[in-house]
Amino acid sequence: MVALASRSIKDKKLTPLGKARERTAYKFIAIPVLYFVITRALPTIFSFVLSFMKWDLLSPQKSFVFLDNYKAIMKDPAISAALINTFEYVIVCVPVMTVLSLILALLLNEIVKGRSFFRLLVFIPYVTSVVAISWVWKWMFMANGGVINMIFKALGLPAQQFLNSTSQSILVIMTNVIWASIGFNTIIMLAGLMQIPQTYYEAAQMDGASSWQQFRHITVPQLNPTLVYIAVMGTIRTLQVFTQVYNIAGVEGGPLKSTTSLVLEIYLTAFKRYKMGRASAITVVLFVIIMLITIFQMKVLNRETD
Repeated sequence: MVALASRSIKDKKLTPLGKARERTAYKFIAIPVLYFVITRALPTIFSFVLSFMKWDLLSPQKSFVFLDNYKAIMKDPAISAALINTFEYVIVCVPVMTVLSLILALLLNEIVKGRSFFRLLVFIPYVTSVVAISWVWKWMFMANGGVINMIFKALGLPAQQFLNSTSQSILVIMTNVIWASIGFNTIIMLAGLMQIPQTYYEAAQMDGASSWQQFRHITVPQLNPTLVYIAVMGTIRTLQVFTQVYNIAGVEGGPLKSTTSLVLEIYLTAFKRYKMGRASAITVVLFVIIMLITIFQMKVLNRETD
């Protein structure tokens, strides 16, 4: 049967109609492939080549320095601080946003009346401008005259330094990252929940399984691909955090580089210090980190579906 099916497919490709359809398919595919090559592949290759060169952006001359840019960023304390902060963003934000998204999705899945309204309400943070929300966050958490400190004062609580504190400012940005991402994650999680057959829960209830047992042995295993997807995509997005840091903490990722990130340092190195080669080296490092996480995602998903 397999041989016959394979033979019929080959015969179909040899027909004029099959060839015409194949040419049409290639024409449609060519446009997105060309777009990908121009906007993704070529800039990536250019950045990789540029990472081995010294170029100050203002001069057309580029000199080959091999690994000097990589050695320089390894010795740069600002890059070290950015790398540590970036992983702190990932370690804190991704688990929190994943758990909160799961809780919200479970609650939304139980709502019958006004379900569409509450789904829209949860999704609003994701479609809201990150820049606008970042400035709202900055206004809320200002040390002097901020909304949160005004509430603390009204409650008789001591005012906090927030954005002026090296320990609190990064937490402020983390809350913004979590809040901005939770809507998208919740909708994806809800879609995963709705795909779980209700017969599983009915059979478990007939066997006397408690709500916790149903969640542990049915919901979590069935949601595992969705949880992995959300966790990995959330990690990739958080590794590229920039807008929140730039708008809330300032262009230098202050105070004292306590909130800076790798992407912010790429921007500063390229467009403030005009060291394009060194900025490209940081970009390559970030690209490798993201690529390794993507490979990990593919392996985990393939293992779960096998």
